[in-house]
Amino acid sequence: MFSSISEMSQTASTLFSAYASIMGSIMLFRSMAYDIIPPELRSYIAKLFAFFFALPAPSNLTVTVDELCGLTPNEVYSAAEIYLHTKISSKTERLKVSKTPRQKTFTISMEKGEEITDFFEGIQLKWKYIHEEPRENHGSAKKYFELCFSKKFKDKVMEVYLPYVIAQAEKIKNERKVVKLYNRECPYYDEEEACGSGMWGFVNLEHPATFDTLAMDEDLKKMIIDDLNRFIRRKEFYKRVGKAWKRGYLLYGPPGTGKSSLIAAMANYLKFDIYDLELTSVSSNSELRRILLSTTNKSILVIEDIDCSNEMKDREDDDNDNAYEKKLTLSGMLNFIDGLWSSCGDERIIVFTTNHKERLDPALLRPGRMDVHVNLSYCTPQGFRTLVSNYLGSAGRNHALAGEIEELIKSMEVTPAEIAEELMKDDDAEIVLRGLLNFLKRKKVERSEIQKVEDHQPPETKAVSRTETDDDDEE
Repeated sequence: MFSSISEMSQTASTLFSAYASIMGSIMLFRSMAYDIIPPELRSYIAKLFAFFFALPAPSNLTVTVDELCGLTPNEVYSAAEIYLHTKISSKTERLKVSKTPRQKTFTISMEKGEEITDFFEGIQLKWKYIHEEPRENHGSAKKYFELCFSKKFKDKVMEVYLPYVIAQAEKIKNERKVVKLYNRECPYYDEEEACGSGMWGFVNLEHPATFDTLAMDEDLKKMIIDDLNRFIRRKEFYKRVGKAWKRGYLLYGPPGTGKSSLIAAMANYLKFDIYDLELTSVSSNSELRRILLSTTNKSILVIEDIDCSNEMKDREDDDNDNAYEKKLTLSGMLNFIDGLWSSCGDERIIVFTTNHKERLDPALLRPGRMDVHVNLSYCTPQGFRTLVSNYLGSAGRNHALAGEIEELIKSMEVTPAEIAEELMKDDDAEIVLRGLLNFLKRKKVERSEIQKVEDHQPPETKAVSRTETDDDDEE
């Protein structure tokens, strides 16, 4: 046993002596190498050693996402710009902050050279923002993203991740979107936000109308909401049946019945911009074509008082095609509503309004041009309950005079605008409702007296009187 321990000790001593001898030789060689071998040669040898003995580095793929595809904005770049805002972390060292006078919040974006790491279904992806300044004042700055990831995930990144980024960006954009009201005479214009042609100026649509606050029949309201929902989800249906993805509405009824409020509620509900087009300011079919082509998708084109556009003539009146192009004609208008030019754009709604549906040319009224006809008539008890709830809350809704006012509204013609005007006159429910009740009684008496006078007039005089009343309403 003791001899065995002695042998082990001798073996260990021998190994230690050999180790010490080897280490001493290495240190001596290292010292001589530093003294004899030049630094450049030592660096080369070190790199050569690392090349042969280092572990293989993972194979990565870098994808470039340019800002433009020729002259057209790159959808992937725009989506990445929005999506990466949500991926900025505390590790990011440099950011850009901006805000226009009309923006309510700050816009935060990546500074050039910054990187953001994203993780998607177990894949690590690195985005880097590159901004190259033009050389020697020639050309323009070049902006793009570099997306780096492992090559083995190429198919999944291209087929799943990038579509996901686009979808998320669209969702974020819709949540942040501020609905705009465009008009050709509006002085404000922003190249980054408005349409590229510069034909339209805009303001933010501050109209607070929603379907909850509209004073209209609940069944009619539900029909419109259901129709809008069905329209926006049927892109593939319209494509399959070969129809332009658009929808036409005709809103008709007396002045003050809520046509403008309904349009604002539709825009706020869909997050669609509104283009307000005055046909009286359009001089020709060619001008109308340029104007409509400058509108964007996901928008509502509004043509108010279509019955008052008497300048439009039928093409049959003009044999010369040049003359046809130089004036605004009914057939030219119809071509943009339901002809070949109507397919230039997707997800669009055209809304016509009129106080006198019977004055419209039958060619305008058929489905495909005005698909949905909405009659906005005088106020109903149900509409009054919505209005009084909007303006006075439960204090007005549960007031003792509310029932008497509803009964009076049933027996007369009064517009929601007239009732709303009375409800705004005071904050006290008692004062307001008492004033509204007296207003309705006076209006009913006045209408009754006018009716008595009309009943005693000859038929010809009645017709003239009725026309004058209609014209007064329009004013």
